Amino acid sequence: MKKDVHPNYGPATVTCACGKVWNIMSTRKEYKVGICADCHPFFTGKQKLVDTAGRVEKFNRRYQKVAK
Repeated sequence: MKKDVHPNYGPATVTCACGKVWNIMSTRKEYKVGICADCHPFFTGKQKLVDTAGRVEKFNRRYQKVAK
């Protein structure tokens, strides 16, 4: 193998938005993720409801002004 071709591989930390931190091995030193197994609705059993009707109404109100 050629020397100095491969990236450095070493310890890294992964931080989730919920606050969980764990250590892995990687070529990067730090990762930040938005969701993990501790806070994902599939694994926790807690469903987060999204107000889709309110979002559509807000979109329509915003762009009705542009159409007129």
